[in-house]
Amino acid sequence: MKTYLKTFIALLSGVLFGAGLVVSGMSNPANVLNFLDLAAISTGMWDARLIFVMAGGVLVTAIGFPWLMRRARPIFADKFTWPTSSAIDRRLVIGAALFGFGWGLAGYCPGPAFANIGASIGTGIRDMLFFIPAMLIGMWAATKFR
Repeated sequence: MKTYLKTFIALLSGVLFGAGLVVSGMSNPANVLNFLDLAAISTGMWDARLIFVMAGGVLVTAIGFPWLMRRARPIFADKFTWPTSSAIDRRLVIGAALFGFGWGLAGYCPGPAFANIGASIGTGIRDMLFFIPAMLIGMWAATKFR
């Protein structure tokens, strides 16, 4: 398959994912933070919409993964690239904790931050313009100091 076609399909997939995040409201950090604030359950202010977004992802995966496992190769690639390790080690735990801490603190994770670039520039909300460089520096540091 031609490189430009693979790039176009990857871009299209990213745009579709980003649009889903925007439509579901999960690119808005306030919605995420309202979901993560479990103390708000007692006040009736807790926002449970993220559960439905997560459930949709789990449902698609539950249906699609068995179908995917029966294929000899991906549709738009030459071969599957599966993770080679299933170990739960210190690096994995620390990385997951840092991801969760950053998500809870900022209300952004990588997907929604990138999906929100256009809206943030247009509306004057610039939080994620600080978040993305910090995230990229963290990713660079993780690979540099591994």
